[in-house]
Amino acid sequence: MRKLRNFMIAFVILIAILFAFIGISIRYYTGSVSKESKEVVFTVPEGSTWSSIGPLLKEKKLIKNNTFFKIYVRLMKVKTLKQNTYRLNQNMELDKILVILSQNEEKDKNVKDYIVVDEISMTFQEGINMRRIAKIIESNTNYSYDDVMKKVSDLDYLKTLIEKYWFITDSILDSKIYYPLEGYLFPDTYRFNRDATIEDIFEKMLDEMAKKLEPYKDKLENNKYNIHEVLTIASMAEKEVSHKFSEDRLKVARVFYNRLDRGMSLGSDVTTRYALKLDETRPLTKNEYDTCNNYNTRCLTFTKLPAGPISTISESSIKAAFEPAEGNYIYFVSNIKTGETFFFDNYTDFQKKVNELSKINGGY
Repeated sequence: MRKLRNFMIAFVILIAILFAFIGISIRYYTGSVSKESKEVVFTVPEGSTWSSIGPLLKEKKLIKNNTFFKIYVRLMKVKTLKQNTYRLNQNMELDKILVILSQNEEKDKNVKDYIVVDEISMTFQEGINMRRIAKIIESNTNYSYDDVMKKVSDLDYLKTLIEKYWFITDSILDSKIYYPLEGYLFPDTYRFNRDATIEDIFEKMLDEMAKKLEPYKDKLENNKYNIHEVLTIASMAEKEVSHKFSEDRLKVARVFYNRLDRGMSLGSDVTTRYALKLDETRPLTKNEYDTCNNYNTRCLTFTKLPAGPISTISESSIKAAFEPAEGNYIYFVSNIKTGETFFFDNYTDFQKKVNELSKINGGY
């Protein structure tokens, strides 16, 4: 009797171990191949079966094991495989991939978003202005430059965006602003359906900006500057500093904050170019620097921020505006050939460096 009882205990333990092993194996083999995001365009050829696409999925590093894949599909009684081209990712779990390839809208109502249709790709660089954005859209779609500019100034449309996005406020409706969405559209490479509207393009870029700003949302609660003002500072830091030395944006932002605290003009050349709507890279003249309007911070009587952002903004510039470097810097000057920026807490040292770089930088 004791032998039987011992046998039964051993049997139960063995079964428990077996089920634990099966459970661990299922969790492992249904997990994603990679934790890193890597997009993969995957085509299910016409006439394919679940068994026939297993090796293709394994080759693209979308599943871990072909044999397990075939067994799992049968056990789960997955719906019919749909022939199409899909945008998958190596960080997707197996169940997610099966839902997409079977186009199971019961489990994911957005499953069709993964289907690759006739698409266009557009790259919006960091530091470009709204005029450049409009030209990129014009070059890749049937919309004209004027169509884009009309949409970006459409008051009714702008109000819908204010309602939809927490970081877009009535500040963009200020009549002094050249282009209300300047600085709010996150720069990146995006794919769009060929029939995408201007609204589709803008809102995909705004969705991405929402993701980038979310980590800093709490910092606005006790901030003396509102989101529109912070983005304005970020855009100035973006334009003032070479991408090669992006860490310098932290110090540039500090200079701007220090100057605002002291009631000084911000003295930023890039705001002069924006104020003049000048896209050329030629040196500016004294008369241009002295032209006062709601953007040109080189105008000595202008001691506040520009009316709004002056370009698209990268993640490094967003970070700089929310988390500037510590320091008493109130001056900076850059070497326009190397991109290196020099910071100073007194005018004498600053002017010495300006004189030193005068032959390199040129201009007034």
